[in-house]
This record gives sequence, structure tokens and C-alpha cells, in this order.
Amino acid sequence: MTEGVLRPILDLPPEELPGEGFRKAQIAHWLYARGVRDFAEMTDLPKALREALAQAWRISEFSLVEAYPSKDGSVKYLFTLLDGKKTEAVYMPYPNRKTVCLSSMVGCPAGCTFCATGALGFGRNLTAAEILDQLLAIAHHQGISPREIRNVVLMGMGEPLLNLAQVLKAVRVMLHPKGLAMSPRRITLSTVGIPRGIYRLAEEDLGIRLALSLHAPDDETRRKIIPTAHRYPIAEIMEAVRHYYAKTKRRVTFEYTLLKGINDHPWQARLLARLLKGISAHVNLIPFNPWEGAPVGGTPKPGILAFAEELRRLGVPTSIRFSRGQDVGAACGQLALKAPKPLTFKLLPEGAGQ
Repeated sequence: MTEGVLRPILDLPPEELPGEGFRKAQIAHWLYARGVRDFAEMTDLPKALREALAQAWRISEFSLVEAYPSKDGSVKYLFTLLDGKKTEAVYMPYPNRKTVCLSSMVGCPAGCTFCATGALGFGRNLTAAEILDQLLAIAHHQGISPREIRNVVLMGMGEPLLNLAQVLKAVRVMLHPKGLAMSPRRITLSTVGIPRGIYRLAEEDLGIRLALSLHAPDDETRRKIIPTAHRYPIAEIMEAVRHYYAKTKRRVTFEYTLLKGINDHPWQARLLARLLKGISAHVNLIPFNPWEGAPVGGTPKPGILAFAEELRRLGVPTSIRFSRGQDVGAACGQLALKAPKPLTFKLLPEGAGQ
């Protein structure tokens, strides 16, 4: 370790945390059940150990966190990473659950035309510690235990399957009984469709859910709105998805953002239904959430309802997912590192995370 550089303790699985014997479990409990942001708060550890931890390790991966509450109760979080780059996450409380939408990258390389994040381009991959700390920082700001957040969707900035090693490392801590102790059924990974990543996810068989951002049932349309579709045709993606379903027997969600005059025709609904035959699938239709400079527009509500009805008529389980947080740029496809009137707070004393 370079002298003076603190190592990220969240990069370690619970069984590899510093300390001897049961001290590892104590530290894990403070991090993931109590959500403390300072080693000094781990009061059942010997003072000498707390001081040694503070001299070698850091808890926070952020120098600054800004929160943007929405009128619907959700909160967008803008994180400034220790290298000065930024990423975002969204907290969505519901009556019976608390959900966070986490990012896996700074920006995104997919470049989907309907997504503000794609317009930013790719910055860099996030580490497992940076992915986990989004959830921990949100819990800290909300004044709750990290374990009260029982639903995670990896649907924020970035393509998770292009940062799969770090994403899987973070997910394993989420699932670990001494980590966040989450149910795998409550973790969803969303991908634009990277076949090799889908095969790898099937082999890992962690029990988490897969969501495919399909957005068009034909290659010609998909290539117009998703640049990466030129590399991965739908047939190749669906072959990987069918392998995933055969291997895991878990239902796959298909996300479909409806764009006016582009992918909302009745024939496309019929083609989508044929495409999904033979696997357990659920379609989430997503109304387009507008953002400044977007080159596309959304399908009006009557068209959304008609598309949904056509899919249901053909036997495809279908929902319409209206996104939360539109007023603060937190809705699906709106994450663009923009900051409307933030409530700003520090997670650590000045310089403590460096």
C-alpha cells in the first residue's frame, strides 16, 4: 500500500475484512447493518483497532453527496467520487419497500438516443466499493439501516455487463449474510444486451433477476435508437437470453421505451410477442421521460395503452411503468449529472475520504 493512501474497505468481502476472528463480523455489522461512516463509531472494537483501521482504510468513496428530493417522495443523489468524477443514484420509497436504483459507471457507452445518460458518453467503470457505497450513503442520509433497503435495481448510469467483475463483486456483498443480507430475487440487473455478459451471468447463477432493455423487436429499428445494436443483433441477444432462462428458470423482464412513430406500431407489438415465445417473460412498457436536447419524442398515452393491450391480447404479461422523480431529473433515462437546487451534505469530515 502506498504510504498515505487509504484503501477502500468496501472492496473487501465480509470474510476478508481486517481484524482477527469475530472482529471481522463486528466490522461487517457496523458497515452493513448499522451503516456507520466513521471507524470511531464502532464502539465495541478496541480503541487501538479503530485507530489502526482509520489509518489504513476508508469507508466513504465520495467527497460530496448532493440530494435532490422529488415531490413524489423519491430522491436523486449526485455523488462526487474521490477523483472528481460524478455518478448518480435514485432512492424510491414505497409503502411496503425501499428501493434504490444504482449506477455501475460514470456515464454510459451504449449511447441510446432516448437516454440522457447515453448522451454524456463513457467516463469510467465504478469499483465494487463505489457501487455499494451509493446504497450505504443513501441509507445514511435517509437515517435508516442499509438493510432496510431491500430492493436494488442496477438501472442507473452505465451498462452493468460491461463492468461485470465489479458489479458481481458488489452483488455478492449485497447477498452475503454478513453483508447486506438481501434476497437475490430483490436485485435486478438491467442490460442493453451484451450476449457474453448474459452467458456469464447465467453461469454465475446468483439468483438475481435479469432485465433486457430491448426497446425494439426488429434490428432495423433497434439500430436507429441503440448504437450497440449494430454489434449485437437481436437473434444473438435472444439466444443468450434463452440460454439464461434454460439455465436459471427465472423470468426475464423486457424493458421497452415507447417512442412516437419509431417503435410503437401494432406490427412491432405483434413481432415482440412472437420474439418472446417459449420463455417466461414480462414486458415493462416505459413512457419516454423528456430531457433537454433529446432527438426523439414519446408515444402519447393512447398509443401506450393500445400497445400494451395488443401485447396482452397475444398473451404477453405487460405492465406500464411510469417513472418517479421526473421533476428532479431522476426518472428512467434522465440521469445526466444535473443539479437542481441541491440539499448538500458531507458524509465525512473534510479530507477524511482521501
